[in-house]
Amino acid sequence: MNILVVVNDPPYGSERPYNALRHANALGKRPDVTVRLFLIADAVQCARRGQNPPAGYYNLERMLTIAVRQGAEIAACGSCLDARGLNREDLLDGVHRGSMEQLADWTLWADRVVVY
Repeated sequence: MNILVVVNDPPYGSERPYNALRHANALGKRPDVTVRLFLIADAVQCARRGQNPPAGYYNLERMLTIAVRQGAEIAACGSCLDARGLNREDLLDGVHRGSMEQLADWTLWADRVVVY
């Protein structure tokens, strides 16, 4: 089964990205599931390398790294990256610059689309 998870909210201040990545990583453990994540709007900040949240707080950089290791394909909206001044060097390994065309393609590829 092909699952697309679309994340909209900023990495910290809302638990939606945290829950989206928990969900994606739980799905990614299943051998019959392929997961793709598309980060859009403020969620592109989830893919910023070098995050340093307070001790005891979840770390989305680590959670995205787990998703990459599980084989998830992860894209961050290019125009959203530009609007926030983020470059390729700012992003975690395994996260690439995406586009609305890619999101459209991934939506048609998916058996299920989950939006956070």
